[in-house]
Amino acid sequence: MLLNRQLNFLRNVYNKIPSLCYATVIKKKKKRSDKPFTKRFVDYQRVTVKGGKGGDGCCSFLSLFANEYAGPDGGDGGNGGHVILQADATSTSLAGLGTLLKGRDGVRGKGKHCHGKCAEHLYVNVPLGTLIKTEENELLADLANSGDMYLAARGGAGGKGNAYFLSNENRAPRTYELGAAGEEATLIAELNLIANFGLIGFPNAGKSTLLRAISRARPKVAVYPFTTLNPHVGVIKYDDHEQISVADLPGLIKGAHLNYGLGLSFLRHVERCLCLIFVLDLSHPQPWKQFDDLSYELEQYKPGLSEIPHAIIANKVDLPLAQKNLELLRKYSNLPVLPVSAKYLTNIDTLTEKLRNLFDDVKKK
Repeated sequence: MLLNRQLNFLRNVYNKIPSLCYATVIKKKKKRSDKPFTKRFVDYQRVTVKGGKGGDGCCSFLSLFANEYAGPDGGDGGNGGHVILQADATSTSLAGLGTLLKGRDGVRGKGKHCHGKCAEHLYVNVPLGTLIKTEENELLADLANSGDMYLAARGGAGGKGNAYFLSNENRAPRTYELGAAGEEATLIAELNLIANFGLIGFPNAGKSTLLRAISRARPKVAVYPFTTLNPHVGVIKYDDHEQISVADLPGLIKGAHLNYGLGLSFLRHVERCLCLIFVLDLSHPQPWKQFDDLSYELEQYKPGLSEIPHAIIANKVDLPLAQKNLELLRKYSNLPVLPVSAKYLTNIDTLTEKLRNLFDDVKKK
C-alpha cells in the first residue's frame, strides 16, 4: 500500500510539472536565408610569434626550529612555453592563425626549494601545404604532411633561485636570476593548396559554376570578372568511397607570371595539384588561344608546370556559336576536348568519369 501511494504521488507530480517530462515539443526552426554565404578563405598571413617568458627565481632563507639560519631555499623559475606550428589535415584556412601567437609564461620559484612549473607549449594547427617564411622571403619550413611541426619561437629559460648560488665562500647568497624572455620573430605563413585537381582558366570562363556542378561546394557566381578572389575546394565522392578534391582557383590574365592581377598569389596554388583542368570559354572567338596563353603563363611561372597531367574542358557549349568554336578548337588542338555546360549540367557525368580515370592513372604512376 505504501509503495502504491508513492507511485501515485510521483505520477501526479510529473503530470503537474511539464518540465520533468522526458518528451519535449520540437521547436520550429527559422527558415534559412537565401543569400549566398561564402566563408572567408585566408591563404596568406603575417604573424608575430613570441615565446613565453621564463619564471623568476626566488630569494628566500629558511628558518627552522632550533636553526634560525638554515640557509637559502629559493627555488628556480619554470621555463616558458614554446610556440609550435603543426600541420593538421582538418584545417583548411589560415584564418584561425591570427596576427600574434604568444607562449605561456613559466611560474616563478618559491621558498623551501619549491621550483616553478614549466609552462605548456602552445600548439597551433595550420593546413597541409603551409610554407613558413621570413620577411625576406627565406623559406624556413614546409609543412606538407600531417603531423609536421615547426618550432616558431622558443620559450625563455627560468631564472635560478638564491639556493643555486650557495657556495663555501658565500653561505648566504642574495643573488637570484630573472626569467629570460622568449624568442620573438615575425613570420609569413603562405598556404599552397594540396588538391587533386586545379581549375585553370581566364575570368568568366565558368570555373566556379563548374565546381558547383560537380561537387557540393558553393563558390560565388556572378556575371562580372574576378568574382572568385580566393580559392575554393570541392570534393567529388564516388560510390567506391573514393574522394577527389577539386580547387577552383581565381582567374588568370595575360602577364600573371609578372604578378599582373595578383597572378603570383594565384599561381602558387597550382604547384601542388596532381592534375590540372583547363576550362576554356567557347563563347570566346578563339578559344584555342586561351589554352596557349594559360600554358605560357604556367611555364613562365615555373618551368615544367604546364606538363602536369591535365584535361581540357570546353565550357558553355549551350551558347549559339559554341558548336562552331568547338570544331575549330578540336582542329587547332591535338588533345581531346570534352564539351560541357556547367550551367545546364551537360556532360557532367562524363566529366566526373574522365576525372576519375585520369586520377587513377596518375595514382598508379
